[in-house]
Amino acid sequence: MSSDRRKAPETDPAQDAPRVGSPQHAAAGLPAVGHALRIGERQMGVRRTARTLLRVNQKDGFDCPGCAWPEDDKRHAAEFCENGAKAVAEEATTRRVSDGFFAEHSVADLAERSGYWLGQQGRLTRPMLLAEGADHYEPIGWDRALQLIADELRALGSPDEAVFYTSGRTSNEAAFLYQLFAREFGTNNLPDCSNMCHESSGSALSETIGVGKGSVLLEDLYQAELIIVAGQNPGTNHPRMLTALEKAKRAGARIITVNPLPEAGMERFRNPQNARGLLGRGTALTDLFLQIRLGGDQALFRMLNKLVLDAPDAVDRGFVAEHTRGYEEFAAEAAGADWAQTLRATGLRRAEIEAAAEMVLASRRTVVCWAMGLTQHKHSVPTIREIVNFLLLRGDIGRPGSGVCPVRGHSNVQGDRTMGIFERPAPALLDALQREFGFEPPREHGYDTVRAIRALRDGEAKVFLAMGGNFVAASPDTAVTEAAMRRARLTVHVSTKLNRSHVVTGARALILPTLGRTERDTQRAGDQVVTVEDSMGMVHASRGRLDPASAELLSEPAIVARLARLVLGAESRTPWEEFEADYAAIRDRIARVIPGFEDFNARIAVPGGFTLPHAPRDERRFPTPSGKAHFTAAGVEYPRVPEGALLLQTIRSHDQYNTTIYGLDDRYRGIRDGRRVVLVHPEDAREQGVEDGSYVDLTSEWRDGSTRTAHRFRVVHYPTARGCAAAYYPETNVLVPLDSTADTSNTPTSKSVVVRLTPALPAAEGQ
Repeated sequence: MSSDRRKAPETDPAQDAPRVGSPQHAAAGLPAVGHALRIGERQMGVRRTARTLLRVNQKDGFDCPGCAWPEDDKRHAAEFCENGAKAVAEEATTRRVSDGFFAEHSVADLAERSGYWLGQQGRLTRPMLLAEGADHYEPIGWDRALQLIADELRALGSPDEAVFYTSGRTSNEAAFLYQLFAREFGTNNLPDCSNMCHESSGSALSETIGVGKGSVLLEDLYQAELIIVAGQNPGTNHPRMLTALEKAKRAGARIITVNPLPEAGMERFRNPQNARGLLGRGTALTDLFLQIRLGGDQALFRMLNKLVLDAPDAVDRGFVAEHTRGYEEFAAEAAGADWAQTLRATGLRRAEIEAAAEMVLASRRTVVCWAMGLTQHKHSVPTIREIVNFLLLRGDIGRPGSGVCPVRGHSNVQGDRTMGIFERPAPALLDALQREFGFEPPREHGYDTVRAIRALRDGEAKVFLAMGGNFVAASPDTAVTEAAMRRARLTVHVSTKLNRSHVVTGARALILPTLGRTERDTQRAGDQVVTVEDSMGMVHASRGRLDPASAELLSEPAIVARLARLVLGAESRTPWEEFEADYAAIRDRIARVIPGFEDFNARIAVPGGFTLPHAPRDERRFPTPSGKAHFTAAGVEYPRVPEGALLLQTIRSHDQYNTTIYGLDDRYRGIRDGRRVVLVHPEDAREQGVEDGSYVDLTSEWRDGSTRTAHRFRVVHYPTARGCAAAYYPETNVLVPLDSTADTSNTPTSKSVVVRLTPALPAAEGQ
């Protein structure tokens, strides 16, 4: 095959002129297989594609750098989904960003390119510096780059003037070192991508059941009689979940889907791992589809709770008496649930909710799964508390086949938090670090993502370090975020590929290229393994096998250890050099600091790894201050939308994972060759006076009277819930105000943005 087939696109394709067809009603099957292989061939070539994909998610292979869905103990030879194949191809690509590329393209030029184009250029190969006043990145050696960062950090007036951001792709070992370095330096400024996605889940679950993680394993899904999937699109965001739902369905489970958008994967799944999926019709997954209005989920679960309370012998009185508190206050509040308010908030019909209640009452084992459709509203935390109320009523926590299942997105985002990446650390963690490493960790809470942006904006933070991720593109209020980053003295990004954050810089900027999950990591003690934690608390090893993209790449643990030695100097008692040489030494310390990781090195040697303890699931023990699970009583909240406006949610396309854009198609929704689209119900479009195929500007309205505009989006008539619209992020992150966040969790409200549609200027005149 000619190598030029794998070259990056030279021109940046237009993204605001998509072709639109009909949405599909089934996911995966042969088209998914074909698309995955085509992406692999374009990025890696045929042989490299086969060699790499057959290692994904295998017990002796590497963990997929995409989603965090767990694997069964018995693995298929092709243990990956279409989007996992895309994630692997992006990392294992044979494309390279050369020194000549940076000489050819100024930062101003790169800033005009799309995120898709930047990512398609290939792997970064050596450290690059943007000097103060310069307009091009230039190569820099590792020693000089790390010394530059160390000098900036040591010159700060306070450690709290530095921000240490982390993405979910970071391994447990790197995350543990990163938080250790930040805290020994003297700050808890450790924002991460959890702040922008599942923080509402952690806040609600920590308060109500005492553990901020889900309580189910894969086996629980297979034993469930009812699975409710709310605010989630598994077919695009974690397609391997469809395999688990199919298995549950064939074991007798029924499935309720709660979503403003019909999603192909939840309609029908054509499993590409068997003949029925490849050649047949596949499996219909959803038994009842509740097409809810955005933000109406708390009202729905409140009414379901009232119907359970009203049904004879439906409440598990023994469980409630023994394991919970707050029941009477909750029951009194739920008894007042009002049908008129519920139907207004949800947009559902009473018969649909009553049908759901019948399925609930018929189930002896129920699991509720959710994702960002529930976590990114102002009232997200009360919504998830209401789901906990729902499960506690029936005794559905700590019983096989039941429980809470927040589905985390990014691989190891949950592990990062377990390792201590959190701006509000538990005192027990800080005490353990002090005992183990002999320094006094800071006790003052640090910045989460939103507060970090404010601190940079206001000049209170001066150095920004990112371990992975694409902070600028992932964050809300794009103009404010970009202006804040430009106020920094230094911005540093540890990355595998180019992204938007590399072109929105402080006075000086560094790009530090790192090994990917697919690559061999050889240190002084030999080839290393790292570990990750999946969405259900399973920890396992990951072993890269490919040769590194460049001889100049360093691993994330090596980067952190070398930087820590420079910054902390001889006063540090932490054996940073030993940690860089042998990651087993890191795991020995993790075992002594983080509960549940005892005998860490021995346990990851067992194929498949091990399960972390979860007191509510394992013992029906709830580590809250009272020692019991907490019912909560809160008034029902839902978004109110002014006359003539719509409620917008930001979503991913099928050719996308978080801010990484693999391509310009959203096959299941019938959209190709473009991303600047807004999905609007035909009736709403008619009321707005906008035709299918017309172009509009999206203007968001915030309670302080301010507005923000995203320009030139093609209107697509689409069967979304009435009064609701949807568009892709990061293009629409500009519409989300920095101060529009969820109560308690401070998560940006990206799923409930009030917008108005106005005719766009012609392309030549628009922005």
